[in-house]
Amino acid sequence: MVDDNRLYELEEYIKQGEPDKVQKSRAWKTAIGLQAVDNLKISNYLIDTAKEHIEGKITIADAQKRVSSYYKQRDKRKEKESETEEGDIVSTRITAILGEKAFNFSPAEFKEIHRRLFTGVFDHAGKYRDYNITKNEWVLGGDTVTYAAYQSIIPTLEYDFKAEKEFSYDNLSAADSVKHISQFASGIWQIHPFGEGNTRTTAVFVIKYLKTFGFEISNDEFEKNSWYFRNALARANYNNVAKGITATTEFLDRFFENLLLGGNNELKNRYVHIDYAKTAEAQSATSKKSKCKNCTLEEAAIMDIIKEYPDITQKELAAKIGKSERTIKTRTVAMQEKGLIERAGGKRNGKWLIIK
Repeated sequence: MVDDNRLYELEEYIKQGEPDKVQKSRAWKTAIGLQAVDNLKISNYLIDTAKEHIEGKITIADAQKRVSSYYKQRDKRKEKESETEEGDIVSTRITAILGEKAFNFSPAEFKEIHRRLFTGVFDHAGKYRDYNITKNEWVLGGDTVTYAAYQSIIPTLEYDFKAEKEFSYDNLSAADSVKHISQFASGIWQIHPFGEGNTRTTAVFVIKYLKTFGFEISNDEFEKNSWYFRNALARANYNNVAKGITATTEFLDRFFENLLLGGNNELKNRYVHIDYAKTAEAQSATSKKSKCKNCTLEEAAIMDIIKEYPDITQKELAAKIGKSERTIKTRTVAMQEKGLIERAGGKRNGKWLIIK
């Protein structure tokens, strides 16, 4: 199993600031971090392979083949090595998917992501479960979320996706948009359409979906707080009238606020637990501190990109957001009037500044 200190080696590529290496390193860190939701470990071999991919020495396809061959060729693996097999293999596949621009917002895409992640790992990869499930959750004091009955998986997924596709985020505040995204993510997770691997599949799908809004997802929250993400999903779908507990997305909202709006909510698993006493100190520690209180989700996405690329042109910004250059010009003018951003310098050598 990998020494935790080795994970910091991937962080060095982000500090170097080379765009291609930064993007690859973030994808790897997210992929590795997500293995924690199922208490999986990764190997030193995976870190070495990831570094070669980040440095451009091998392709992601080569990385996948290397890791797959590494385990196939070891007839007598040590116990520690066998413990890292699933985490290593799935990490390479998550990295590959996050590096692709192609995405289709549909239940079929959701199902395909599961198939791609877990083929050869689970017999049911890419297949909906045909039985009902319960899972004892630490965050629920050993109780279980009520997951969708297997007979209703397909119609429920289709309903949720149709409703989300028809929903308009236009002129909706960023805070309200985050709440809606939390509801959608928790909804498709509660269906739990697959026997295993639901949280990792949901996370990868949601990251891909959020990128269609124009966000340059840093993925740090998924890398560092994947276990919190899973616990927050469980709390968003748990009711216990006898104990006075109702389902709430408040913890998931905090996660997405950090991810999308530059919030600095303290994400502690113990705060999510149903038995945690919410003292004044705890409420203060977890209070929302968004840096974008007066903006829409689209404006938040623009600010997210400007923060990383302050010298970006409107033409380049339009390409990243997926909007026309004319639309971006209109948006940036409106954002300057709202006091969200400003332009310093001329058109050629100027830079965008975010007004705090």
